[in-house]
Amino acid sequence: MDPDIANSDRQFLADLHQIGSATVPQLCEMEGVTATAIRQRLLRLQAAGLVSRQSVRASRGRPHHEYQLTNEGQRILGDNYVELATILWEQLSSIDDIQLKRMVMSQLRDTLVKRYGESVEGEGLAIRLSELKGVLSEHGFNVEVGQSGNQWTLMERNCPYHELATQNRSICDLEHEVFEKILGVPLELTQRCVDGHNCCKFETVSVG
Repeated sequence: MDPDIANSDRQFLADLHQIGSATVPQLCEMEGVTATAIRQRLLRLQAAGLVSRQSVRASRGRPHHEYQLTNEGQRILGDNYVELATILWEQLSSIDDIQLKRMVMSQLRDTLVKRYGESVEGEGLAIRLSELKGVLSEHGFNVEVGQSGNQWTLMERNCPYHELATQNRSICDLEHEVFEKILGVPLELTQRCVDGHNCCKFETVSVG
């Protein structure tokens, strides 16, 4: 399951983790929903490997089932680095030494170019865009590529740095530079999700 799980599922996992393990009736009381709704959610989270079920024998009566988070569920629950990333980016942006700041930003850009561009090896722009789209999709980006005449467009349907961009838009400029380096052509960032658009749009300025 993708780390970017629904907020309702994340909250459910957090509630379950807080009490350690729970039965369906306990979860119904905790969440205030029906047993059918709880069982459907548990089946989905079990299939995703985030919740496990075990049989518990009571002193009387039939065994009952208890549910708890798996190691993967605990890992997913902890995968929320937005606040840390925002703090680190603010600290980086506030470096007073211009040369040091440029050096660090350059190293960060080159690292991202290597991360996303290592498999982009095609000769033509169309091929390179297709390869970049594939790499970004593997990293969880929702990306589309379009063409109108000689102009190509790379669209990110979900901004990967939305929370960070609302605080400091220089992250958009960094991503802009990374895509230009990978594709080898100048781009113009004409739309941003942070401005209320439905995508971040990078358009080629010219095609040779």
